[in-house]
Amino acid sequence: MIADDASDGLLVQVGGPGSQAVHLLFSEPTRPYEEEPTLDFIVRARGRRVSIETSVRTWDGDGLELFLSSLAEDFRGWQGARTWHSLEYDLTLSAKHRSGGHVHLAWGIHDRPPAEEWHFETTTVHAAGEDMRHLAAQIHALLISAAQ
Repeated sequence: MIADDASDGLLVQVGGPGSQAVHLLFSEPTRPYEEEPTLDFIVRARGRRVSIETSVRTWDGDGLELFLSSLAEDFRGWQGARTWHSLEYDLTLSAKHRSGGHVHLAWGIHDRPPAEEWHFETTTVHAAGEDMRHLAAQIHALLISAAQ
């Protein structure tokens, strides 16, 4: 889901319905340095038993939307895990294609260096193909919103 939230700006929410669900919220993309492609955004994990957030540093998004788009294009499946990480490894992503046409995305949220005191991981499940295309489009919209 993508929404325009007055307090957080553009917001992308990942995660299923239900009382046990963990939702990932991506928001507040900013460019901390003029004339550089550094792009930061906030990622929050919220659920019944978890509430964490960290700032993610990327180099123009580090190709996150392209990674998600490539998963959508390979909707028929692939072997093993495909991985992605942000510039400073504060956000990691591992994708596995499962039988039944679903993609399992393991999202890792990590404490910023140099502390690196904690790590959180949750998995979301998405229908291969159109659902993944939609997620890639949402992330793309979020990342380009920093340029506006």
